[in-house]
Amino acid sequence: MSDSDKSSSNHSGHDSRGRDDELEFSEDEEALIARMFSLVGPRWSLIAGRIPGRTAQEIEKYWTCIRNTITNKEA
Repeated sequence: MSDSDKSSSNHSGHDSRGRDDELEFSEDEEALIARMFSLVGPRWSLIAGRIPGRTAQEIEKYWTCIRNTITNKEA
């Protein structure tokens, strides 16, 4: 199996590597991130501590992407 075959078949969503262009979060995670952000602001490590299996970097990237998407839709 070539490296390109491995990378395409290894997109299970459980490995944070290789998911740079799209992060998938459940509705519960999205709601918790929004609530936590409104309470503590951009304290990503604090928010990540409330969501098992998520890193501060993943949450910050997700939030930034969501905010940019919303801003672009309003423009």
